[in-house]
Amino acid sequence: MGERYLIDTNILIDAQTRKMPSPGLNALTKIINDDFTVSFITYIEYLGYKNATEAMEAFISMSNVIEVNKSIIDATIALRKTRRIPLPDAIVAATALV
Repeated sequence: MGERYLIDTNILIDAQTRKMPSPGLNALTKIINDDFTVSFITYIEYLGYKNATEAMEAFISMSNVIEVNKSIIDATIALRKTRRIPLPDAIVAATALV
């Protein structure tokens, strides 16, 4: 299997709001077309974005959502013990690592 990506909320919002440069948007489009995977945290954050639209809801609903499990919980705890990062970011990082 080749490279796999877990897409973060900020990346999706930057693409949606046209803040992402064209090369990044092109790369993101290829990644999404190959394997659109997000953490459950990203799903929540994206739809909880104050300017979320029905189109955004339809878009994110096409993603593969990784749910929380014991391995992700344990990795999140380990990250939080060694780094000062907000809990949602630690969960997304742990999801990517697991």
